[in-house]
Amino acid sequence: MAVPASLTKNLRFPAVAAPMFLVSGPELVIATCKSGMIGTFPALNQRTSEGYAEWLNTIKAALGPDDAQYGVNLIVHNTNTRLMADLAITAQHKVPLVITSLGAVKDIVDGVHAYGGVVFHDVINARHAKKAADAGVDGLILVSAGAGGHAGSQHPFALINEIRQFFNGTILLSGAMSTGGDVAAALMAGADLAYMGTRFIATEEARAVEAYKEMLIETSAKDITYTDAISGINANFLTPSLIANGLDPAAAKDPHHKIDMAHELSSEAKAWKTIWSAGQGVGSIHEVMPVADLVSRLKTEFHTANEAFAAKVKLYGL
Repeated sequence: MAVPASLTKNLRFPAVAAPMFLVSGPELVIATCKSGMIGTFPALNQRTSEGYAEWLNTIKAALGPDDAQYGVNLIVHNTNTRLMADLAITAQHKVPLVITSLGAVKDIVDGVHAYGGVVFHDVINARHAKKAADAGVDGLILVSAGAGGHAGSQHPFALINEIRQFFNGTILLSGAMSTGGDVAAALMAGADLAYMGTRFIATEEARAVEAYKEMLIETSAKDITYTDAISGINANFLTPSLIANGLDPAAAKDPHHKIDMAHELSSEAKAWKTIWSAGQGVGSIHEVMPVADLVSRLKTEFHTANEAFAAKVKLYGL
């Protein structure tokens, strides 16, 4: 299925900059949309619902008629006490794209659809995908092995092929994508859009501290630890940041660690603030640059990859 028409306006590169906790703010969203990609941020990056509404005003005021669309991430979990208030603000501002996480609820989807918005939901396996499809979402974000943040363990090819058998909506692929060639490969594998997170942390507009950005440059795939010991949900973290916080990357998982978004997002929690997340694609990050320059490079890499593929097709007479 193609991308919903409401999101293709001024979309000049087939990718979404993922909403990253503490990293994605108005500056990153605005720069991304002006570069022709969909920019997004978590509503909870603003510490109050009132602040969230102010960010939406800032983004809408900065975007012009030639810019791509934007979106917000809502955490649909019973420990997110702000959900309904933030949903009401989202509807009031008619946010074009809503990305839901940790729960696909039909009432939430219907609420977004009521004002004409689009809902994408992130999943890590076919079981979650079927629940989201039943809730009526427009698209599924397939968070495959190697993705930054909360991630699954399935290979992207397996995940796409399995979910495409029952879902005809938009499919976005997430997982270790850092180059335009990666985006081309995602589309060739059957995705409609790529979903990129880690690569956009190493940009001037990202709100990550400089030490975080430098760690992305200095590390590679071998420096990523996949664990549920931090938040109760499996996620990929930069191993050096775990060690810096006195944690043993090889420690056993904690089967009693319950999900509690209120605590995880509190000022006392270390998760995400000093324990930094990243995907396995960090080995392709070598510098911090403005979003505009990054997207320009991604576009060049994308076209180069497509030309190389066309040459191979010709070579083999296919």
